[in-house]
Amino acid sequence: MKNKFHLTREQNIFIARRNIVDYIWKSANLEGIKITYPQTQVLYNGGVINGLTASEIVAINNLKRAWQFILDNELKYEFSVLSKIHEIVMNGLVSNVGVIRTVPVNIGGTNWKPGFPIESQIKEELEEIINSEEKSKTEISLDVMLYIMKKQMFLDGNKRVAMLFANLIMINAGAGIISIKNSLQSEFYEKLIAYYENNESTNLKKWLYINCIDGIDL
Repeated sequence: MKNKFHLTREQNIFIARRNIVDYIWKSANLEGIKITYPQTQVLYNGGVINGLTASEIVAINNLKRAWQFILDNELKYEFSVLSKIHEIVMNGLVSNVGVIRTVPVNIGGTNWKPGFPIESQIKEELEEIINSEEKSKTEISLDVMLYIMKKQMFLDGNKRVAMLFANLIMINAGAGIISIKNSLQSEFYEKLIAYYENNESTNLKKWLYINCIDGIDL
């Protein structure tokens, strides 16, 4: 699985900034927030939108701040950064932001349940995935994203955090952006549930690689 795009970090950041409202809009819809692209643009620019709950508005503004955190800073691929992203994304939405959960969680659409996360184990497993010398940065990013989603290490917001952390790796490598179109989100959830249940990521990774990597050929 080769990198689809070969950009500099600066070029990738430029693309991300240019399309940031689109990425926030898609992420919000992936989390069940029914907001239009124009509404997302208004919120991004500091405007007011009627018809959304207070928590939905907070969630979208948090996504904006999380993207800015990634694009404005040179960050390491460490658990502390992952925790910081969760802190930003879920600020004002859940308690104990940036902290490993200590209670069980259920996953909608399946009887499968994630085990309790162990911080030392997560750090070790993340490091092993990220430092792979055999895989492209694109494949590593997808592996990291799916690992975080399945591990469900935080009480809520795991998909948002997983995609942002994976995109941090993608951007630094100049490999593009992972972004799931609204029209593909139902199919993505079906494949994600299958991955949760059978722990087989190959088909989901191929699907994401084909359909969900955004970038520009220069």
